[in-house]
Amino acid sequence: MSICLYVGVDLGLNNFVVCTVNDQGKQISGSSKFSNDLVGAERFVDNLLDVARSAGAKQLKIGMEATNLYWWHLHEYLVQNDELQSLEMEVYVLNPSLVDGFKRAYTKLPKTDAVDAWVIADRLRFGGLRPTPPQDPRYAALQRLTRFRYHLVQDITREKNRALGIIFMKFASMADGKQNPFSDTFGKAATSVLSELAPDEIAEQPIEDLAQFIAERSNNRLRNPNELAQELRKLARRSYRLNPHMEDAIDVTLSMMLGNIQFLEKQLKELDKVIARHLAAIPQTLDTIPGIGPVITAGIVAEIGDISRFNNQAALAKFAGLTWSVHQSSSFRADETKLTKAGNYYLRYYLIEAANSLRVHNKEYAEFCRRKYREATKHHHKRGLVLSARKFVRLVFVLLSKGQIYNARKVVS
Repeated sequence: MSICLYVGVDLGLNNFVVCTVNDQGKQISGSSKFSNDLVGAERFVDNLLDVARSAGAKQLKIGMEATNLYWWHLHEYLVQNDELQSLEMEVYVLNPSLVDGFKRAYTKLPKTDAVDAWVIADRLRFGGLRPTPPQDPRYAALQRLTRFRYHLVQDITREKNRALGIIFMKFASMADGKQNPFSDTFGKAATSVLSELAPDEIAEQPIEDLAQFIAERSNNRLRNPNELAQELRKLARRSYRLNPHMEDAIDVTLSMMLGNIQFLEKQLKELDKVIARHLAAIPQTLDTIPGIGPVITAGIVAEIGDISRFNNQAALAKFAGLTWSVHQSSSFRADETKLTKAGNYYLRYYLIEAANSLRVHNKEYAEFCRRKYREATKHHHKRGLVLSARKFVRLVFVLLSKGQIYNARKVVS
């Protein structure tokens, strides 16, 4: 029987600490520290080969946590190293929550880099893990873009929510979606009104002049500027008035906030073009589904990577965290259970975005979502979307596994 060594790596921005144990969990030599750069990686490999030769080991299992992106370069360096390949090496990138849960089984362990490296090594020794294959650069590059897009969308949402509070201070009715005469509070015409006109100016300005202002700022895209102007003036006359000192502060703050939103939305448009270009280099058929555009497709494809990693659609759903916990004891089984959310939340986000689009563009999913909405006892909309996303996982698995073009009559989801 060949000897196997288990190597735990605790990664940081500048350094990483290594601990090696054998089949019995006994530590081989002391913990070592290396710089997290190319020189440190080379020293680590040399040291590892010396330890393996001394122990007579023929197998190496190396584990590290997926902490930020500190693991990326070291993982790529190890899986491409020819000398290590001769030792039947496997590299594992572990979810930090998995390591943390394992560590809690050992009571009163101190929090040090050396101890954390030992815990990772010991978790490898217990088995039940799948090695992390080398990253396909096409999927990896697309993943960086789609994950950045996710955070960019969150930034825009947060900035808009903050801006609505300032809009309320200046022109309360325009912060209320039901009263606002503009369909988009942050559209070009609406932001021009908020930035350039005070409620007093709107209330006193002739309707013709106000209508012309709105038409010019919207590039004549609005259907009835006259009606908009009348409604706007009516709301302006009902709005609170600010103290001049407060008015100046609000105007400056709102102007900067609206500028931030416009800048972020411009970045989003540019990013979407780059995402579509990268997606074109990856064979897939998800974008043949009506309502699933290149951005949603890219987000799903980037997180899944090679679909052959998943044995079935249930494994893919588990990876996305679209599974529900079980609450059962003796003959009791809870009717309501929570979504586990233990998987890849970027993939879950894009799958739910896809479900939201499908309920508008796809009759089958629209009916399914409505049915689940009615069946839910609470959180109706959210539950309908999440269950639609779980249904969509089956379709994603079929199309990517078979390279099949979407056909509503033939594809069973």
